[in-house]
Amino acid sequence: MPLNHGLPEKVRVSLGSAIVLGLLSGKLDAQPTTAYLMTYRRGKCFANCGFCPQARKSQGRADMLSRVSWPAFPTNLVLDGIKKTAKNRGIKRVCIQALNYPEVFAHLKALVKAVSQHADFPISVSCQPLNPENIRRLAEAGAERIGIPLDAATEEIFNRVKGLSAGGPYEMKKQLALLREAVKIFGRGKVTTHFIVGLGETEKEMVHIIQKCVDIGVLPALFAFTPVAGTALENWKPPSIQQYRRIQLARHLIVHGAARAEAFKFDGKDRIIDFGVEKQTLKHIILSGTPFLTSGCPDCNRPYYNEKPGGPIYNYPRPMCAEEIRKAAEELTLT
Repeated sequence: MPLNHGLPEKVRVSLGSAIVLGLLSGKLDAQPTTAYLMTYRRGKCFANCGFCPQARKSQGRADMLSRVSWPAFPTNLVLDGIKKTAKNRGIKRVCIQALNYPEVFAHLKALVKAVSQHADFPISVSCQPLNPENIRRLAEAGAERIGIPLDAATEEIFNRVKGLSAGGPYEMKKQLALLREAVKIFGRGKVTTHFIVGLGETEKEMVHIIQKCVDIGVLPALFAFTPVAGTALENWKPPSIQQYRRIQLARHLIVHGAARAEAFKFDGKDRIIDFGVEKQTLKHIILSGTPFLTSGCPDCNRPYYNEKPGGPIYNYPRPMCAEEIRKAAEELTLT
């Protein structure tokens, strides 16, 4: 039975976050700087995204999201862990991710309020709000930022992997409209979306949807497609590291206003061959290593969400060493 004020009895916590919060014992190669929580329910999500083990028709494990396990804990223990961690500053943000089910916004609103009462962390919520009223409810509860994932770069891919053709409730045009509504409520730069590189889009298509999001005040973040057993796309291949590096660099340039999509040049297969930036400036940005770090909300590093610690590392969860930067620069395969 739920606790008072709609607070759910349990909440899922990513494995690394559970260790940081003292809920589990273990060693971490890279410590998460955000505590990642996920709404809990018996059974799967009402949506049917082809890449997600939480999808309605997925045969994947119910405690998985991407390649990370999310064990469930009593909510009061998780809140106590957050309160204790706040004292030693082990984390800097709390991110609450949500499945799609009828009670989810009551649960999210209660979780946001409870976390804000236990610690003075900025709170991000990643969800599918379905209407502007839900967005306002989360802002009123105390969420500092909201993420509404698009995942796909084009309407055709969106429809195939998470929309009507996939048996899901989502439409890309409606999602973009909700992102615009969220910007009105939370403000420019306080709304994020996520794209999964490797769902069949071209680099040109990804560059242009990134630019579109930035233009409407939405911060785009990147994931590399990760095949997960039991999902509809379990046999789909991850993107090449070369493709991912070029999209990472393009995203960094567009987000920071150093280039616009219109200035990029592409080859006959719509791969990036020119980023529209002067060579010395581009080299300086590449050698900083910053474009290849995890993108998203401030202090979000998502360690090994897309990759095994042995690599290839798509999103670095920590500052890169000189050799890692050199390797990433080579992986761009620029002439």
